[in-house]
Amino acid sequence: MMKNITLGQYYPADSVVHRLDPRVKIVLLIAFVVAVFLVPDLFGFVFVVLYLGLSCRLSRLPVRLLIKSIKPLRFILIFTFVLNLFFTGGKTELLNLGFAVLTREGLLNAIRYSLRLVFLVLGSSLLTLTTQPVTLTDGLERLLSPLKVIRFPAHEMAMMMTIALRFIPTLLEEADKIMKAQSARGSDFETGRLIQRVKAMVPLLVPLFVSAFRRAGDLAMAMEARCYHGGEGRTRLHILKMQKNDWIAIGVTALLIVLIVLEGRFLSGYFAW
Repeated sequence: MMKNITLGQYYPADSVVHRLDPRVKIVLLIAFVVAVFLVPDLFGFVFVVLYLGLSCRLSRLPVRLLIKSIKPLRFILIFTFVLNLFFTGGKTELLNLGFAVLTREGLLNAIRYSLRLVFLVLGSSLLTLTTQPVTLTDGLERLLSPLKVIRFPAHEMAMMMTIALRFIPTLLEEADKIMKAQSARGSDFETGRLIQRVKAMVPLLVPLFVSAFRRAGDLAMAMEARCYHGGEGRTRLHILKMQKNDWIAIGVTALLIVLIVLEGRFLSGYFAW
């Protein structure tokens, strides 16, 4: 399970998406999230799939790598699907189990909300897989820099978010080592009931938290030893500038939102299955 989590990992490649301005990619992710929530019916997700397929193709990412990011969320997806399937009211009854009623509206809502969750995870994974943590820090800081007028710590906030993303793969690797070491000593993390499996995770979480705090302390000491003072007086090797491909990406994303809005306004009645 630990190896299936791709959030925070970077996939090196020389592609158009990798070379995009990090500020643009962050804004595009926000716009993509808005577009996913604007989809009114199942047909509208066709535009989202085409957009994600084009992005994956241009970024030269293996499709299996993106699909891999969904595997850790299988339980949440199943829970979301079942919850909306049987607990959403509707007029068209499809199945009556006595204790629960399956309606056409509930089925459509279950599919719609599950797809939204899948696309949100895929979009976030696409950002982290194609953007280096240092570059992501610069992009976040530049986007938050206007808030410095009200004394918002833009650099510190961007640094904390990037460090958190950067250490996700490290902590997962540490958790995998601890799990293998304890499995070799007779611990069982895979069998038993849900409560038993949760209790079996306690011996894994305690050393993992200790390791995380130790790493955080070492990082703080290293930053202090190098006289790190945040963004004060800091210069950059690479200056972020908008390029032609950045404007094209913004235009394509804007087109996605327009198509979804138009489909919801004029065609949603034809595809309300």
